[in-house]
Amino acid sequence: MEEATPNPGHGNRQQLAERVASPAVRNLELTVEAVVEEYVGSFGWSQFLHVLLVSIVWVFDSQNTLVTIFSDAQPKSWRCINNSSSSLCMSSGSRGDVSSVCGLKPGTWEWVGGHESSIVAEWGLVCDRRFLAAVPASMFFIGSLLGSAFFGHLADASLGRKRTVLLSCILSSATAFLTSLSPNIWIYALLRFANGFSRSGIGICCIVLATEVVGRKWRGPVSQYGFFFFTVGFFSLPLIAYPTRKNWRNLYRIISLLPLSYSVLSFPFVSESPRWLLVRGRSKEALDVLRKFARRNGKTLPENLCLANPSDPKEGGENEALTKTCTTESLWRTKWAAKRMITVMIAGFGVGFVYYGVQLNVENLNFNLYFSVGINALMEIPAIIFGTILLGLTSRRLLFSLSAFLAGISCLLCIIFAHGKHGNKADKSRDGSWAQLIIEGVGFMAASIAYDVLYIYCVELFPTNVRNFAMSQSRLSLMLGASIAPLLVAAGRLSPSLSFLVFGILSIFSGVVSLWLPETKNAPLYDSLKQQEEEEKHKHVGQSNNIQA
Repeated sequence: MEEATPNPGHGNRQQLAERVASPAVRNLELTVEAVVEEYVGSFGWSQFLHVLLVSIVWVFDSQNTLVTIFSDAQPKSWRCINNSSSSLCMSSGSRGDVSSVCGLKPGTWEWVGGHESSIVAEWGLVCDRRFLAAVPASMFFIGSLLGSAFFGHLADASLGRKRTVLLSCILSSATAFLTSLSPNIWIYALLRFANGFSRSGIGICCIVLATEVVGRKWRGPVSQYGFFFFTVGFFSLPLIAYPTRKNWRNLYRIISLLPLSYSVLSFPFVSESPRWLLVRGRSKEALDVLRKFARRNGKTLPENLCLANPSDPKEGGENEALTKTCTTESLWRTKWAAKRMITVMIAGFGVGFVYYGVQLNVENLNFNLYFSVGINALMEIPAIIFGTILLGLTSRRLLFSLSAFLAGISCLLCIIFAHGKHGNKADKSRDGSWAQLIIEGVGFMAASIAYDVLYIYCVELFPTNVRNFAMSQSRLSLMLGASIAPLLVAAGRLSPSLSFLVFGILSIFSGVVSLWLPETKNAPLYDSLKQQEEEEKHKHVGQSNNIQA
């Protein structure tokens, strides 16, 4: 009987122990988005430093992309060699008209800037060989096109964002240096292809790596920081190119040193994306990254915090479910995502064609090349400022479409002022149309805004487990447009109006296509295609019910 009698003291102690132990057992399960917003901070000092270090890489991307503006430029003037007795040389027309050399014998004339001032001067890419000068730039963008798919898959499936950027920087440095050793136009074009392939990991990973660690209201501004550094790289090119104007090979050697130095000195301090770590089943490492960000912001995460699994946990353990979701979900096999991706790529093709084409087309403006490039680089600054402000005030879709429309209209207006090209080419300062330069600058600023917005738009349109792949496909379309642009620029040497007409039409077309994309402003970043589809359906049903009510 005594054994059956309960012990009141023992029961109280047991209940007290359960109350004390229960909080420790019960985990606080939150998504990465919620942890950043509630505990780490939307954009603290640690995220600012992280974004800064990541965004610096855009400087090298810009330099490697736009270096051909100077290295592949057509020299503006030539002269007869002093000991030449050729009467044809002495009687030729303006020394600023490059077409005049086509009937001259080799050895009777020379370029004023020297035969190593550009690849056109060194390898004689004029007259019937003038279209060969467009091949290296086209090969660069074709390499970027293929590299986007490669690095996008690599960043999502195995290496992650951080190591993919590091690999891209190292390869960009190596290929840029090898380009300076090119013995002929064909090896040069091949190495430009390799350089374009190598730099692709920078553009598609840096913006994702920067935006995945900040709160939703900061994603727009943070995406613009990368483009600011792209502008810094753009603006630095004339400053590097002018001292090396006598030897284009030295220009490549200088820009090859910068990404390598950065990779060794600065990039080790960059953290991997916690979102990518989570979808790869490495939740402990993802939590460690978030704790580090919180600590540097002067905050702490709850001890019982664990990260929510975006996939169905009933199918297996956390790592198994997450990995299975990441590896089995396909963007192209998911109907809604595939339609969305195709729309983005069509819009991206036109924007990429115009954005890069207008930059390469500065040589057809009849202004000093260094001055024209500097003006375009300066126009990137208001593009970033206006883009950052407008991203916070208006929708992504509206901002992209209006920017594309403005760029297209500006290009069409440039046709009216293209008459200067047919004047006396020896006097660039007199023939250059200031109205054309200003309108071209406004058009380039609008194209830059559209180009920048497309990146952040694409980040928000797709979930974590395919985000880098989606970015790579978007960049692929941008590079496909850019790869065709140099051929149009070469044709523009004969007919400037043609290049501006095509630029204008394609830009307006991109703005129209973008109107079929959904709005993403202030939308959360989802982790899987299944999760995003369910959440967006639920959101649309809720909106329909509210309208009916």
